[in-house]
Amino acid sequence: MAVTVSDIAAQAGVSVSTVSRALAGSTLVSPETMRRVAEVASQLNYRPNLMARGLSTGKTECLGLLVPDLENPFFSTLAKGIQSHARRRGYSVLMADTDEDATMESDLVRRLASQSDGVIVCSPRSGLDEIQTWPRTVPLVLVNRLNEGMSSVIVDDADGIRQAVLHLAALGHARIAYAGGPQASWSDRTRRAAFHETMASLPDAEAIDLGCFQPQYHSGAAAADLAHVSGATAAIAYNDLVAIGLVQRLQSRGVAIPRDFSVVGIDGIPQSSWSSPTLTTVSTVRRSLARTSVHVLLDNTEVPQTHVVPVELIVRASTGEAPAGTLLNQALATSGASIQKGTTP
Repeated sequence: MAVTVSDIAAQAGVSVSTVSRALAGSTLVSPETMRRVAEVASQLNYRPNLMARGLSTGKTECLGLLVPDLENPFFSTLAKGIQSHARRRGYSVLMADTDEDATMESDLVRRLASQSDGVIVCSPRSGLDEIQTWPRTVPLVLVNRLNEGMSSVIVDDADGIRQAVLHLAALGHARIAYAGGPQASWSDRTRRAAFHETMASLPDAEAIDLGCFQPQYHSGAAAADLAHVSGATAAIAYNDLVAIGLVQRLQSRGVAIPRDFSVVGIDGIPQSSWSSPTLTTVSTVRRSLARTSVHVLLDNTEVPQTHVVPVELIVRASTGEAPAGTLLNQALATSGASIQKGTTP
């Protein structure tokens, strides 16, 4: 049977109201009484009734979390990190998954907002006008999305793409393809723009846009077939799942990775280091992304905040020198230009 405040009061020799005040940290209770109540509560292994506390304080001690797809390792790992940091702050997490269906987002945000003290929405696909209709009865934080008047925590996607393009260019690749993400993805728009901008800054380089794909493994096969006939010698994929699918499809068609074709993914999911060959990827420090998201939500101010989380290019076996006769280095040598990590010629 659950221990109640009445049990604590009886053993501590104080009233029920005194126990309630002591457990709430009220300054009306003397330090000695507060210490005695805390000791008895610990001895009896008391666990507070969060629902009853919520009714009296107006706080649920829960945070809402909405993600596009929990089967995507990026979001499942991020969700685990958010849950861990929320727990350290004394909160549990209510989680929902839209299954990449933008039409579900608004309803789920409203449901989570009604049951929590704040909501974190990861990579929302809804349009700006729709997001503006979301309730502000509790704090809202967007992850991987900017929206006027709302706090956001974003990944430095533009820098990640620049690092990936310049890495491939340094290996001599002149024709580089980009396999994008969902059309409604803000991250994809940012990455695509950075890809074309960086490619345009390189002499004799050609950017090949393969189009938009769902951020899933099977999409890599369709992207691979397009990349194979495009004349590209390297590709950057919207995420690691698409990149791994792309690599395996090319290998099944007799394309050697990276001798004939190089591939870069984005996200740095654990599977990127298990694939064969291991995948070069633009990695996001999800611990930092999770920690910052929780802190921004719980330490919210009236002024919206935007926090940018840095990325890191992890070079592995899926990228190598461009096939002979296609080297961008030859053009660079002729023009006298040079490529240095983290800079644009």
